[in-house]
This record gives sequence, C-alpha cells and structure tokens, in this order.
Amino acid sequence: MSQTPETTNARADFEPFIQIKDNYNFWYGSTQVLFDMNLDIPEKQVTAFIGPSGCGKSTLLRSINRMNDLIEGIHHTGDITIADQSIYDPSLEVISLRKRIGMVFQKYNPFPKSIYENIVFSLRIAGRNKKSELDEVVERSLRGAALWDEVKDRLHESALSMSGGQMQRLCIARAIANNPEVILMDEPCSALDPIATGKVEELIHELKKDYTIVIVTHNMQQAARVSDRTAFFYLGKLIEYDVTDNIFMKPSNEQTEAYVSGRFG
Repeated sequence: MSQTPETTNARADFEPFIQIKDNYNFWYGSTQVLFDMNLDIPEKQVTAFIGPSGCGKSTLLRSINRMNDLIEGIHHTGDITIADQSIYDPSLEVISLRKRIGMVFQKYNPFPKSIYENIVFSLRIAGRNKKSELDEVVERSLRGAALWDEVKDRLHESALSMSGGQMQRLCIARAIANNPEVILMDEPCSALDPIATGKVEELIHELKKDYTIVIVTHNMQQAARVSDRTAFFYLGKLIEYDVTDNIFMKPSNEQTEAYVSGRFG
C-alpha cells in the first residue's frame, strides 16, 4: 500500500536536527519547483536526496544554506530550521549561517592558491591570521579529509597540481575548516573516477561521526552505500523518505520502487 512521506516521517526514531517544515514551497520567479516539503533530518547521519534530474533535490539542498538567495526573483513559503532555529530568522545573518554549513560542489573548485591557503582562506577573510592557529586548522582539516599524509610535504604548492580526487577532498577539508555543524554535498563524486569515488565515500563514513551530512546523488549504488536515510523526490515533491535499506529493498511507494529498480529516471 502506498504511504505518504509524512506517514513515513512520523515513524522517525530520532530528534530532528534539520527540519524542512510547514509545507515548504519554493519558486524561481513564477515557476514553482518545490511543493509542500516536510522532512526531518537526523544529526550526525548521512541523508541522501535521490531522484531524476529536475526533481528539486539540489534546489532543496541549496535552500538549507540559503545559497538560492543569490538568484534574483526567488521566494518561498514554509520554514527550514537547524537545531530549532529558523534559517530565515531576521536576526540571523546569512554569513553566520553559512559558517555553520560546509558546502561541497559537484565539480571540485580549489582556489588558484596553495593547498595551505585554500584551507585558511575563510579564516583570513575573518581576520584570523595567527600562524599557530592557521597551522592547526590546516592539519586538522586535512586529517579530517584523509589527505594529510598525501600532501603534508607540499602544503605550499599549488592546489591545482593535485589529482581530481585530491582536489575534491581538499574542498571537503576547506568545508570543515570552520568547524561547521552540517556538510552539504551536491553530487560530490560525479566528476571522479571509481578509485577517487571510493576514497570520498570512505571519508563520508568518517565525517558523519562529527557532522550532519546531506548529499545529493544520481548514483543509486552510492546512496545505498553511504547514507543512513534516503529521500526520493519526483517533480518537486517528496515521494518517500525512510531508512535507506527500506527505500532500496522494500519501498512503500510504487514510484520509488520503479525509480530505484531502474524502470524510469
């Protein structure tokens, strides 16, 4: 029997850390792209957003850190909260919100600077220039991204000399330099080869010990491997949300079953 996302969501056995709530809707100009979203995301787990291209999953991901605000003509109804605080609270500065949320993009995008300066860039912008502090952040972040042993002897070489997989892990190190609470990943492995993808997936397993992770992926196998919970979207609507094993092995919704089995999408 088909089950609504709200019914599945209501069975959640966790205290939500991120909540998309109050029937969250989102528009680009006059075009509505998200419809009546309600979704509770647990702390220090990996939640995967899956669905065909154009289903709204990246739009929802980028709503969590208000990156969509950079696009002219957007508007929304409903709310998103992190640790019970609305991200739209007028007293909350967007810059301070984004410090709490690391972002890793589909295409690795290191700055044309040294490995070291890539990681400390945001700290320098904030006026934090004490060498001992920067050194500590660089080592902590590179260790957190499982990259320290590979690059510790060439920290002052250009980041652009790294392999693609190393560049993506550098971008993850850069994302965790500010000690965020949440890491958002938008197709983080789509530009990587299978070996580099495996390293990033192993890293995601380690990172969830310290961070709440939300990942958008088109790769069904990847979602099954790395996530604790999975949300399936179609045409801007949340179709089903449950423990990942249930989504892939015994989905409640026929559309979900058709998508994860490869019959459409």
